[in-house]
Amino acid sequence: MLRAFPVADTVRFFDEIGVRLHEEAGGKLFPVTSRARDVLEALLREARRVGAQLDAGQRVLEIDRVAGQFRIVTPTQEVIASHLVLATGGQALPRSGSDGAGYAFAARLGHTIVPATPALAPLVLDAADAVHAALSGVAHDVELSLRVDGTIAMRLAGALLWTHFGISGPVALNASRHWLRAQLEGRAAALTANFYPGRQFDAVDDEWQARARSAPRASVHATLSTIVPASVAASLLRRLEIDGAITLAHLAREDRRRMARALVEWPLPVVASRGYTFAEATAGGVALAEIDAATMRSRVCPGLSIVGEVLDVDGRIGGFNFQWAWSSGFVAGRALAKGAARA
Repeated sequence: MLRAFPVADTVRFFDEIGVRLHEEAGGKLFPVTSRARDVLEALLREARRVGAQLDAGQRVLEIDRVAGQFRIVTPTQEVIASHLVLATGGQALPRSGSDGAGYAFAARLGHTIVPATPALAPLVLDAADAVHAALSGVAHDVELSLRVDGTIAMRLAGALLWTHFGISGPVALNASRHWLRAQLEGRAAALTANFYPGRQFDAVDDEWQARARSAPRASVHATLSTIVPASVAASLLRRLEIDGAITLAHLAREDRRRMARALVEWPLPVVASRGYTFAEATAGGVALAEIDAATMRSRVCPGLSIVGEVLDVDGRIGGFNFQWAWSSGFVAGRALAKGAARA
């Protein structure tokens, strides 16, 4: 599906409707004006140009299959259609309208729903057992490791943002769906941060020994502040009960090794996410096995196509979920157009 309408086609499409894009770090694409409204207005103009009719302010209350057609019921009308595309989104940002209603519609039409969880959601840490409260607003690079049932399930590197409730930032958002899926499956999940991304305990311990030899009079806090922001260094040392003013020459071997271990496996006591209200995507949804990948048509309900986030697809932060929406929508639209042409 992604090959049928890749990123280059997305860029070309938006350029054709008057939205030029520029690429930022990590491959992220934004309108050159940096205005989301420009994207919205261009899409509305294009919809009018091709003759699409938008019926806004009409919440769909139910969808039934009657005599081979679909009956779509709103508070003010009933619409009968031979073909229906379900593009309701998942449950993320429910104030936008994606409140999970699409799952009920799909289930009523015969589809299997993979249980949903938030994805790309900030994570809430145990207030009694974390350092986040004093670090709200501080960001720096880390590597997060998720252990599921005691085994490393994934490692992700990127920017972490400490907040008043816990952690956010790209790396935390990307890790959230993995922690939440493990919780949904009833598996033990534990998240740790490595402040030396890509390095392990022995290498970090060796580095601190080398630093003690080369700069014995440097304080522990000043040295750690070259690795992480000074406020983070102070909070970590306070939690470890290590005097940051002590010099490297006088740092006890046991404290040095305890600190090195903590710096590569700092526990992040996640208790929850901030939920769908703050999530950028939804994990779970309509089972993919029930969808024809070449057309996005349902394998269980004739005349039905399903696209976008209501399907069991979610990607990491950086525009991947948008691309999935564009690509799956294109595939469905193309298939419907070909069917109409044959008819």
